Amino acid sequence: MRNKNQNKKSMLVFYRLDSCLRRNDTNHPMRKIFFDIETRNTFQEANTNDPADLDISVVCIYDTETETSSSYLQEELPKLWPILEKADLLIGYNSEHFDMPLLNKYYAGDLSKIKHVDLLKEIKASLGRRIKLDDIADATLGRKKIAHGLEAIEWWKSGEIDKIIKYCIEDVMITKDVYDYAMKNKKLKYKEFGKLKDIPLDPSNWETKEDTSMTFSLPF
Repeated sequence: MRNKNQNKKSMLVFYRLDSCLRRNDTNHPMRKIFFDIETRNTFQEANTNDPADLDISVVCIYDTETETSSSYLQEELPKLWPILEKADLLIGYNSEHFDMPLLNKYYAGDLSKIKHVDLLKEIKASLGRRIKLDDIADATLGRKKIAHGLEAIEWWKSGEIDKIIKYCIEDVMITKDVYDYAMKNKKLKYKEFGKLKDIPLDPSNWETKEDTSMTFSLPF
């Protein structure tokens, strides 16, 4: 048993060193993970205003390294952690306030130590108020979300998991397309009284690699 634990410890040390070297290698393409979460319950049902008190139904991601999307039910989250731990950048929408605290409830370390861009936070910093992803996508991309979070909760209760995953992945891809537009054009769009307006953004530091040698906080 002792040898088994020692081998596990050695593997974790190697994994951490390898991941840190990858992150700090400026010649290595930045690995970006776009992510979104759906829950099994509402704030009202959980009698809370804290996202960390909710229960995850599914987490969906798009990984720029593999150029694929994938989904993870709550019970499958251990498969997700190694992917997030190797990311150079996590990208979401309202993710700093909602997704990250909820994910951290299930994670043994602290995912907030990984560099993170919350598009809603960037929008609010520029515009002074929050705007829904659906409205940003509609104005910027001419594209609407296919459902909303409350529907996903009802699908969970009725066992329609495939619908939740399809909706969640679509939200991830919308987030990716919104991010890509902002990176290219240094702005996003929204509608006010039927007229398109710009939200100026400065994405110049979004993809600057940082020293993340202390990112990993899983115990040995």
